[in-house]
Amino acid sequence: MASLRHEIAVAAAPAAAWDAVRDFGALPTRLVPGFVTASAPEDEGAVRRLTFANGLQLRERLVTCDDAARRLVYTAIDGRTTHYNAAVQVQDAPGGGSLLVWTVDLLPDALAPAIDAMMALGTQAMRRALG
Repeated sequence: MASLRHEIAVAAAPAAAWDAVRDFGALPTRLVPGFVTASAPEDEGAVRRLTFANGLQLRERLVTCDDAARRLVYTAIDGRTTHYNAAVQVQDAPGGGSLLVWTVDLLPDALAPAIDAMMALGTQAMRRALG
């Protein structure tokens, strides 16, 4: 199983960054505008149907949203992976602002380079959105 990790320091205070991360259906407007272009809720908001700027479409299910730990976990329920589990956690950054830690475990391993490249684009969008 491939494991990927991206960290991004942003100027937004942890409470503000967490508010954007935990808003599960608002990726295209609050967290990664331009990277995700549309998000449609399904299953009473527990699933989001995403459209990415490159045309990719997939659905993700919310696994847990832990306000105390500022950690959101989700899984892809369709797409090319046979296993995809991801988490985004907001931490206090040294010197102020926030550190976002985005981890993904996936199968098959052969998809890791493509997913890693998508994550790099996603972190750039987070930086633009959160400062």
